[in-house]
Amino acid sequence: MKSIVITRPGGAEVLATEERPVPEPGPGEIRVRVQASALNRADVLQRMGSYPAPPGAPADVPGLEYAGEVDAMGEGAGLWAVGNRVMGIVGGGGHAEYVVVHEREAIRIPQNCTVEEAAAIPEAFLTSYDALFRQLDLKVGERVLIHAVGSGVGTAALQLARAAGAVTLGTSRTPDKLKQAEALGLEVGIDTAREDLAEAVNQATYGSGVDAVMDLVGGKLLEASLRVLALRGRAIVVGTTAGSKAEIDLGLLLRRRLHLFGTVLRSRPLEEKIALAREFSSSVLPLLSSGRIKPVVDSTFRFADIRKAHERMESNSTFGKIVLTW
Repeated sequence: MKSIVITRPGGAEVLATEERPVPEPGPGEIRVRVQASALNRADVLQRMGSYPAPPGAPADVPGLEYAGEVDAMGEGAGLWAVGNRVMGIVGGGGHAEYVVVHEREAIRIPQNCTVEEAAAIPEAFLTSYDALFRQLDLKVGERVLIHAVGSGVGTAALQLARAAGAVTLGTSRTPDKLKQAEALGLEVGIDTAREDLAEAVNQATYGSGVDAVMDLVGGKLLEASLRVLALRGRAIVVGTTAGSKAEIDLGLLLRRRLHLFGTVLRSRPLEEKIALAREFSSSVLPLLSSGRIKPVVDSTFRFADIRKAHERMESNSTFGKIVLTW
């Protein structure tokens, strides 16, 4: 099978296509013929040598999600049939023509979704659903601030929050991304390149602050995020594109009784990934099937043009997901 391989740490030029053996499914597993996948920041970081794959995932084949058809089943697997359309997340190896996953990790592709649209769902929507509802416990009517709202995870989180009846605020350094996000339900857009976050949030909330923050940026923005939280507010760090270190006021944390979470899906145990996939299938798939929420595709590249796809992501001009197809 064809696989995208990181030949050495470096820029997009280190990516190559190589032939690798087709994996065989074990007990309780299925093999999926990958028709489409998507690109994530983690793939770029792995290519640069700063985000190694977790144990059990291929060290040199990136790719955290897949969409395609069940191709073969291992002993005891009976949840799916050959030819069923499925999607899901993996610890790595999604940028290959075949992947093997536990059958209960796989998620049905909604009938109204193309395989390219389906490839834009797993990482963004599973991450967002887990962060917003399983950890931040977001409720109807609460105010949530989503940083990097134009990213793949940001656009997913925005739609899920709106579908749940939350009031949405979002940030970006690009006004056009905020404008596009309005069509997905963004109520208050904040241009952090030109506006002070605290002033903008205070004005939008009449000084009340927000109940929750989903931080996809990290770095210095975390400290500012904590300052705009209301009493007993919650913040979760999902990404660190602006840096992995931040200085925070612990006194503020104590006085306002704030809750600060960190999360990552990639390295979680199989049992946790299965639980999330099953809960997601019952809670979010109906919203996708009805069209109430939808994957946002920025652009589509053939895997043969993987270097161009990485360059597109590193340009920071994307809105939504970059999808890859064979």
